[in-house]
Amino acid sequence: MKTTLIAASMLALAAGGALAQNVAVITPYLAQPGTQAYVEGFEASAAERGWDVNVVDTAGDVAAAIARIEDAVVQGVDAIVINVDPAQVTAGLLAAADAGIPVVGMDAGSDPLVAVNVTSNGYAMAAETSVYLANRIDGEGAVVMFVFDAFPPVQLRGVVADAVFGNFPDIEVLDRVTPDVSDGGIADSRARMEAILAANPEPGSIAGVWAAWDQPALGALQAIEDAGRADEGIVITGIDANPQARDAIAMGGNFEASIAQDFTGIGAAAAQVVEGLLAGEDQRESVIFVPTQFVTVANATE
Repeated sequence: MKTTLIAASMLALAAGGALAQNVAVITPYLAQPGTQAYVEGFEASAAERGWDVNVVDTAGDVAAAIARIEDAVVQGVDAIVINVDPAQVTAGLLAAADAGIPVVGMDAGSDPLVAVNVTSNGYAMAAETSVYLANRIDGEGAVVMFVFDAFPPVQLRGVVADAVFGNFPDIEVLDRVTPDVSDGGIADSRARMEAILAANPEPGSIAGVWAAWDQPALGALQAIEDAGRADEGIVITGIDANPQARDAIAMGGNFEASIAQDFTGIGAAAAQVVEGLLAGEDQRESVIFVPTQFVTVANATE
């Protein structure tokens, strides 16, 4: 039923020869550097096409995203781009489908009501960073994980890392932390890591920190350095390779590796998908992966 509604929407737009002039971008996560970069990439590509883009940030309130999608439907936008778990905004997506408005995910997650999700390969990124960490600690020791299961693109990273660490019998996942991301994610991650360090004061009691994105990795790094435990060799990995993370990795300290997502490329690819859908092009892929790059001290400044 949902797929039928989307298909009907696409056909109606194709028959009318509609051109995207007004696009709503809706996210609860604009405080995150990665989301900001997605949005900026989309806006730049939209500007080249002469589109009007209205960016709506619900500041961490996922439920409010439903109302904002419904607002965009009432306003009669040509397309909606979301950066939020589609399963949590189904009511809004149904309203868009009923109105014949296509919805594209920008690192959102797959759903029958989302025509295409443009993202990085989270499975590969999580595997690369968790295997790197496991190898760096010689396959043994206690690891702290920072995860965020409420957001599908990040949730799957935790699942993959769980599987990798589970394949090393001498690695113990000491804690699996879900930080508060309303302030961007660093401050609460730092506080949570401070508590874990205090509960495990013996040198060597923590071998590594695996973070599903860079902000918790940076918070953990601050906590480790402030606790005077940087020399214990605790290995930290993140994902995103944002500028602050690159600076930390370039220092050659505990934060050793991350994965650079092409945020601008994801935004640009999302705009290309929107353009194609509104032109009536056949979109066979429901997920489009944009290439990534592994980042260590060797290439952090590139």
